[in-house]
Amino acid sequence: MFGPEEGHFALALACVLALAQFIIPLRGAARHDRRLIAMAPLLAVSQLVALALSFFCLVWSAVHDDFSVQNVAANSSIAKPLLYKITGTWGNHEGSVLLWTLILGLCGAAVAAFGRNLPAILRARALAVLGGVSAGFQLFCLLTSDPFARVWPVPPDGQGMNPLLQDPGLAFHPPILYTGYVGFAVPFSFAVAALLEGRVDAAWGRWVRPWAVAAWCFLTCGIALGSWWSYYVLGWGGYWFWDPVENASLIPWLTGTALVHSAIVVEKREGLKIWTVLLAIATFSFSLSGTFLVRSGILNSVHAFANDPARGVFILGLLAIVIGGSLLLFAWRAPSLMAGGLFAPLSREGSLVLNNILLCSICAVVVTGTMYPPFMQLLFGKTISVGKPFFDATTIPLTLPLFGAMAIGTLLPWKRAHLRPLLRKLRFAALAATVALGVACWTLSGLLPILCAVGAVWVIAGSVTDLWVRLGVSAGSFSHSLARARSLPRSAFGAALAHIGVGVTVLGLCGMSQAQHAIVEVKPGAVETLAGYQWKLLGVHEAQGPNYHAMIADIEISRHGHVVTVMHPSKRDFASQHQTTTEVSIRTNLLWDLYTVIGDRHGSGADATYVLRLHYNPLAPWMWLGGLIMAIGGALSLSDRRLRVGAARRTAHMNEDVVSS
Repeated sequence: MFGPEEGHFALALACVLALAQFIIPLRGAARHDRRLIAMAPLLAVSQLVALALSFFCLVWSAVHDDFSVQNVAANSSIAKPLLYKITGTWGNHEGSVLLWTLILGLCGAAVAAFGRNLPAILRARALAVLGGVSAGFQLFCLLTSDPFARVWPVPPDGQGMNPLLQDPGLAFHPPILYTGYVGFAVPFSFAVAALLEGRVDAAWGRWVRPWAVAAWCFLTCGIALGSWWSYYVLGWGGYWFWDPVENASLIPWLTGTALVHSAIVVEKREGLKIWTVLLAIATFSFSLSGTFLVRSGILNSVHAFANDPARGVFILGLLAIVIGGSLLLFAWRAPSLMAGGLFAPLSREGSLVLNNILLCSICAVVVTGTMYPPFMQLLFGKTISVGKPFFDATTIPLTLPLFGAMAIGTLLPWKRAHLRPLLRKLRFAALAATVALGVACWTLSGLLPILCAVGAVWVIAGSVTDLWVRLGVSAGSFSHSLARARSLPRSAFGAALAHIGVGVTVLGLCGMSQAQHAIVEVKPGAVETLAGYQWKLLGVHEAQGPNYHAMIADIEISRHGHVVTVMHPSKRDFASQHQTTTEVSIRTNLLWDLYTVIGDRHGSGADATYVLRLHYNPLAPWMWLGGLIMAIGGALSLSDRRLRVGAARRTAHMNEDVVSS
């Protein structure tokens, strides 16, 4: 009942429904046909049902070890734990594309369900755009990446999953990251619908912002989770390596952050309308481009799924249609959009413009550093490497003024501000930054870490000051401040919390710049000293896991003669995949991490020695704690009813009449 044939047919049905969702509402909107327009939500929900059935059939095949399905045979095995049989369905190229289309279908159904207060024609056009994009990915799935393709003869057991992917962090990282990627399809669809309609106003900004915030929250969580995974699974002792595929997720995050802020200006002041529409198009375009880079073989990475030119050509054609078509529509219709919302340079709008300029400048630098090597290889046959030194040297000088604008912007009024009241409000933030400068000069080495730490404290103090001023803490009683807190919109708390999260993450990065590590080869009983701790290898023993054989070290860490902890890093050998992985052991107190990895064994018996990697990583947990705080801040903003529900319908004289044919 839930076999691969049923899954394949359900996927084909979903593709037909997506094409209908693309064509019928657009025709209905062009003809003002109420019946065709009303079909858009029904088609979106029907497509989601078909996609959910298709994906469930793939999971069913994996759970029941149906090795006649090539995808299951190549990525699963009988001995694989049940959790990874389920999550392994999206731990490969074909399954990940099917998951992508499922999330895209979910976005369309969400617009259909929660967009009832939208003008009917605008919602129909937005759903049509989502249907067209979804149809493209489903055709890609059916024609070049069929997850239900059969294999003959049927193997008695599968090849098993990549051992690196058999981890809870990476198991749930792709769905969260993809939800962020695909979530920006909704602002994109609203942008294209607005260009077709020829009107962008405050109501449009209010409709777009919740979807942009929701996608941004998921993308933030996905990036943080992926970074955490690379830290505690890969065993390199790092967290972000400016890997090209890592950059492919950072780029839409930067433009998505700019989109969230520029949409505020559209909603509040009806300014930056053309720019916001372009950002909505650019953010989803970068999400699609990241998909192309990962699956085309252009970028080589531990994260990359596929190296198939046919797939790359198909996605390149899809990119040309979606991105090229939307940009041509923008070039045609954008000049007709009326500009509005004049403001002085020193104003909240001005700070948000500066925010956008800096974020997009950083994005341009990351795009250049990521794409320059493959294009040099393609055009001139030269192999070059662009790594951490380039990105640090080019992005940090742009990030520092961004920190300055973040603390100031929320304290500025709309339209026009005056300098003296602003400086008076910033006294506490300036004092905190001065103290931070002294502490950073005492504890950190290097100019850039010191400046970044001061900037992070400046951002945190500025966010606290913003709430302090809004609550009127210094001007009234506690009961008065409490009453103002109850009436203050949750989006104000959410914005402050998100900015604080940025500061916390940057402080974690600054701490990690002072990390200490050592690679040693020792016998059991030997003691090494690092960062004031004594690291003693007590012994090494072996153990058998569900589908691997492990070598486990026992490392005692002490300080001033007192035992702090005993850590147990391991090395796992997966016989069926002929792969070996390392399992890191981490002890944290949220201020620092003690981090150990066991490497190769040399010799045997009493003469055996073991390679150990030892790390002392100050403030490492703050990097991911900051990402979590940012996402919670976004979710808190999203919980604000005024943002969640969105704008009421445009007044009658602003709405297009829908005429029944």
